[in-house]
Amino acid sequence: MTPVELSRTVLRAVRRAVDDGELSVAVPARAVVTPPGPGGRGDYATNIALQLARPAGRPARQVAEILRSHLRDTAGVADVEITGPGFLNIHLEGSGATASLVREILQGAGGDASGRQGIILRTGINSGPAVASSRDIDIDSKRDENSTHAGGRTDADADRDTDPDGDTEADREADVDVDLGADIAPDTAPRPTIPPYGHAPTLQGRVIPLRVPYEVRAEVVADSLVRIIATQGGRAEVDHVRPGERVDLRPVPAPEDPAPLGPDAARWALLYPAPHDRPRITADHLLQRESNPLFRVRYAHARARALGRNAVRLGFDAVPGDLADVTAAHPLVRALAEYPNALTQAAAHRAPDRLARHLVAVADALLAFQHTVLPLGDEKPSAAHRARLALAAAAGTVLAGGLSLLGISAPDYL
Repeated sequence: MTPVELSRTVLRAVRRAVDDGELSVAVPARAVVTPPGPGGRGDYATNIALQLARPAGRPARQVAEILRSHLRDTAGVADVEITGPGFLNIHLEGSGATASLVREILQGAGGDASGRQGIILRTGINSGPAVASSRDIDIDSKRDENSTHAGGRTDADADRDTDPDGDTEADREADVDVDLGADIAPDTAPRPTIPPYGHAPTLQGRVIPLRVPYEVRAEVVADSLVRIIATQGGRAEVDHVRPGERVDLRPVPAPEDPAPLGPDAARWALLYPAPHDRPRITADHLLQRESNPLFRVRYAHARARALGRNAVRLGFDAVPGDLADVTAAHPLVRALAEYPNALTQAAAHRAPDRLARHLVAVADALLAFQHTVLPLGDEKPSAAHRARLALAAAAGTVLAGGLSLLGISAPDYL
């Protein structure tokens, strides 16, 4: 059972409690389901009882007891515990929670277990007309972004040198150099029937006005919000206003022109800080070192792709499976499970920085986990390696999709 399916299961439990007369509340549009926090138990937890306590006129733990009885009768749910003031902690049957999560992510990417089609999010969302800043920041050459090195060679460098495809560096750059300001030709390829992971109808049918000033950061934030809001079923309409007119979005302006950083680093510099924080327009965003969050995110994505290529050379592929015994996998599973909520919050609060920060969390968890994926020495590929590879591919898919929503490329080689 995936987090999305479990969320629907929780809402069905609320509806049954209402139909049986046990609760007198309006059934909410959505139920947030996340991995349990400190002190929690089980596979997932939800605060739905706390959310319904006031409208129901009952203590949250009493609401939780009512919902627990309905959730326990659901196929796929092994047990439900109540912790704290009324959190419902849900144990799933068997050990397939991680496998279901990975499968949902990869199926939303088009069914490719390698996760390559995660980049489909760039053109799969109708983002409407691009705002002016997309063109202002679009620069012909992206080489400047990768020109500053911290010294030494990374794993990605070694992978690039042994790439069996024989592509030159220029060829690979051309593969990912997307002109964010140009019109995109209509894509006639069949679209996946399963929505991309993290997409939800929380804003279905709603039109969100975004009145912004003529300022580069406000325009870039609005441009990203068009895509992020679309993942929740809404549609953002961007309008520019003159000085003195009411605005819906006014982040702290950039202190200087970010265009010299190049398109990707410039967008990250404007989107990563919270709207009330002043962005730093410095060459630090170009450094290929751990201190640069943008580098970590893009490098983690490249490593996920490299793991897939190396697995092909070793003769095995990705198959979602159980990873309960792999401690290093737990932070990554948690970060992936929380990605839909990060998208929802970014759309609800008009805050692309929430998505950017969550991508950093996914990247850091993947970089810590990557060393467990491939067999070592004379070790033969096993089901555990296939499951770990699938988890890494799912993380790569989420990173590619999230960067795409921010308007930033996700190269397979870095």
